[in-house]
Formats: sequence, structure tokens, C-alpha cells
Amino acid sequence: MRTDFIRVYKSVHTWTGIVAGLALFIAFYAGALTVFKEPLQRWSAPPAAGVEATPLAAAPELIARTLAAHPQAAEGFSLHLVAAEHRAGRLSWEEHEPGADDHDELAGRRMAAVLDADGSLRSAEADGSRVAEFIDVLHRVVGLPVDSDEHRWLMGAVCVAYVLALVSGVVVLLPTLVKDFFALRLGRNLKRMWLDAHNVVGIVSLPFHLLMALTAVGFAFHDGIYALQDRLLHDGRLGATFAPPRSGDASAVRDPAAMLAPALLVEKARALAPGFEPTMLQYARLDGPRPTVRIWGRDAATLSPRVPGGFAVLDPYTGRVLSTDYLPKRQTAAFTVISTVFALHFATFGGTPLQWMYFVLGLAGAWLFYSGNLLWVESRRKARRGDVPLPAQRRDVRAMAALTVGVALGCVVGISATLVAGKWLYGRVEDLTLAHQLVYYAVFFGAIGWAFVLGAARASVHLLWAAAAATAAIPATTLAAWALPALGLWAHGSGAALGVDLTAAAGALVFVVLARATARRVRVGAEDSVWSGRAAAEAASGPAAAA
Repeated sequence: MRTDFIRVYKSVHTWTGIVAGLALFIAFYAGALTVFKEPLQRWSAPPAAGVEATPLAAAPELIARTLAAHPQAAEGFSLHLVAAEHRAGRLSWEEHEPGADDHDELAGRRMAAVLDADGSLRSAEADGSRVAEFIDVLHRVVGLPVDSDEHRWLMGAVCVAYVLALVSGVVVLLPTLVKDFFALRLGRNLKRMWLDAHNVVGIVSLPFHLLMALTAVGFAFHDGIYALQDRLLHDGRLGATFAPPRSGDASAVRDPAAMLAPALLVEKARALAPGFEPTMLQYARLDGPRPTVRIWGRDAATLSPRVPGGFAVLDPYTGRVLSTDYLPKRQTAAFTVISTVFALHFATFGGTPLQWMYFVLGLAGAWLFYSGNLLWVESRRKARRGDVPLPAQRRDVRAMAALTVGVALGCVVGISATLVAGKWLYGRVEDLTLAHQLVYYAVFFGAIGWAFVLGAARASVHLLWAAAAATAAIPATTLAAWALPALGLWAHGSGAALGVDLTAAAGALVFVVLARATARRVRVGAEDSVWSGRAAAEAASGPAAAA
């Protein structure tokens, strides 16, 4: 392959990676955690009466009383069939401000309702931590605070650059792929070792990265894609294709009291697909011409089209089946393909072992972007020749090193800190969701500032120790809840919640090892590197480096 051709692709790979790398680090690190979004929700949820307080047989009365007290819930509410720590009631719904983005998980008030022992309704805002949703938002919009259309478009643009970086990286590596694929040359040449590791991780995980990149582009621009498809292929009738059919006379006034019992709807769904186990009934537009109930659930023998599982759409008044497009084992070939793409992105198949594989691949992806930036920095080092004084490193190189350390480690420390804050601030602040955002961004931007003030070398040691401390605080908070009940904390004994503590403890140990290794590199590493403590000290105290 021609050298000049390779040089062009290497330049494309370098600059698309630099532009997208830091945003993608946040997306991948947060995304790795949201593979276990439900355990995070369960760990952070305060104790509540929950689903078990109202038996399923009493659900019709619960629905009727809730709609009488909160008519706006008729637009949409969920009836939960499975108990868990993060479910504050058998029935829940969202209340959004007019004009709010329905895609934003943090925009509305989350409400929950149960029936007390005497049959009276008890409803209130479910004021528990929404930190898992916040981490998911960071993943979906590359670290921005709100999941809006504009931010999703930015995510899509980042992922387009991501695809270019992947393809150009493969082209650059092709001439030496056979020789260097499994090469991991350990020794004194740290740059060569990091480059080998970067290449191996990139090639091995290439199918995973291409899948994540292409599906993320689709998620970001799907509204525009559907609008163009509607205009060019469907003559403006695409929306009617996806709308549920009318369930009767559009002028009829619906009485929710006439709906079928939830237990009967559950049995109808089970009969549609043997092996399908319902977990939630999601009602919508009960007083309109197209009332529906989505019966969500999972089938252990097949993939799930969405994170909550698959679903069948029924008429809640008659039980008539309106759609099985997203019901496992009842999908058409076209919908099976679409569902497979979603399942491959969200890891909603293969059970827990597959989720752990995605978790590891997500963390490896975050490291891939981090290492790519470090290789860019090292490749532009001004090397010392002989006994001459240490050369001043370029300002842009020092700035990129500081930005890489600050953004990456600021994200890590910020996520751990805001996760812990969910328990410590519960009941002590008025708006816990806002508190989560303030904690994360204060730590995140503080880390970036610290890296620029001290330089990448010394700041990386401090921030790695901070990452270890903040991550260790997760299991420490659980231990404090068990040992000191007066603190007002809580600890759940489920396997999901305990799994969060054990994983965080292991992560804290990894950060301790990295902090010690980084401190040693700063002390005894090459003095002409931006990662040298001596070079960093001279840069901070001496004259400005050459631009």
C-alpha cells in the first residue's frame, strides 16, 4: 500500500480520534456502568413500601383511586409486577412540565402510589436518587447534562468522527497487521508498549466498536431519518403506520373502571408467547380514542428488543391484541432485525455473563480513547539530546495532556462521587437530581482545572488517588449504613445491590495500583516527558514554553 496513502489515513485517524476521544471516554465509561443500570438504581434507592404493599389482585382498585386523585396519570402510568428496591410503589407515573422533552429521563417528577392496609390511597413523589438515569444521560450525550435533541445530534457527530477513526485506524494498521497483531513488546520503551496495547485492543474489539458507533449514529439522527423516509417513501403516512389502531368509537368517553383486570391481561400476554414472563403493564391514553397497554416482560430463551424487555400491545378494555411487533418469538423478520440491533447495543441478551462482557468491553473502549490521546502527546515530545538542558515541551502538547487527564479522571471521580452523594444527600437537599448534577460537574471541572494548574504529571497522581477514594466510598457507605444506623443511610441485602459494592471495591483497588504506578513514573520516568515530575515543576515555575 502506498506510503502517502497510509500517511493520509494516519492523519485522519489521529485527528478524528483526538476530536472525539475525550467525549467518547465519557460515553464509554458511563456506558459500561449503565450496563448494570438496574443494580445501580437498586443500590441508590431508599427503603420503601414498594410493590409488595399492594397485591396484584387489588390493582384495579389502586388504578381507579389513583386516576380519581391524579387525572393526569390517565395519559400514562406503569403497573409493576416485580418487587425491587428502586420501585417505590405498585403504580408509578411521570409528571412533565408543558413543553418538556419526554426523552429526558430527568425532566419530570416521578410519582408512585400504593394502597394502605385499610384500602386508602397513598401517593407521593418518589423522591429517591435518580443517579442511574443521570449516568445514563452522560453516556447518551457524551457528558452533557440534558438529553435533548441538540445534544443527541452532537453525540451523532462525535460518533461519525468515531467511525472515521475506526476505519482509518484499520487501514493504517493493515500493512503490519500480521506482524504486529499479537505483539506486546514489554520493556523500557513505554510508548511502544502502549502503542502495541492500543492496537491489539482496537483490533480485537473492532466489531464491538463499529456496532456501538453505527447504532449510536442511528439513535442520534433517527428522527431525521424517519422524517426523510416518510417524505420520500411513504408520502407522509409513516406515522399512521406506527400508531395503534382505534379501539372503538373515537367519540366514546372511556371509563377506566371498565378496563380488564391486570391479572387477566398478564395471562393473555403469556398465552401469546409461551416462555414470556411479564414484568410491567404500561398504560397510555386511557381516556382517548386509542387506549393501549404495553405488557413488558422477558423471555430467557431469546433476546429482548429493548432494555426493559419486549412487549405486546393490547387494548386494556377489550384485551384485543393490537401489536406483537416487539414481542419475542412473535416478531416478523424485519422487526427481528431491528430488535437485534437494539439488543446488540444494549446487551439485552445472553444474561449476566454477556452483561459482564459488555462491561469489560466498555471499560476497554474508554481506555482505548485515553491511550490514544496519551500516544499523541508522547509522539510530539521534544526529546533531550545529550547533556543539554531539558527542552521546553510545546504548549499544545502540555494542554492536551492536562485536558486528557482532567476530563478522563474527572469523569471517573465525578461519577463515583455523585453515586455516593445519592445516599448522603437524600433528605438533606430539596432537589436531589440537581444535587447529582452539581456534584458531578463540580468534580469534573475541578479536575480539569487541577490538571491545568499542576500539570498532567502531578495532577494524574492526585486524581487517581481521588478516584480510588471516591470509588471506595461506595462500599464504605454501605458499611456505614450497617454499622451506624443513626446516620440515616441504608443498605440493601439483594445480590444486585451487593454486586455494586463488590465491583466498586475492586475498582478502587485498581485505581490504587494505577496511582502508585503513575507516581513512580512521575518520579523516575524520562525527564524530557510531560509525565515527568521534574519537567512539570520546571514548566510551572519557569518561563512559558514555546508555542
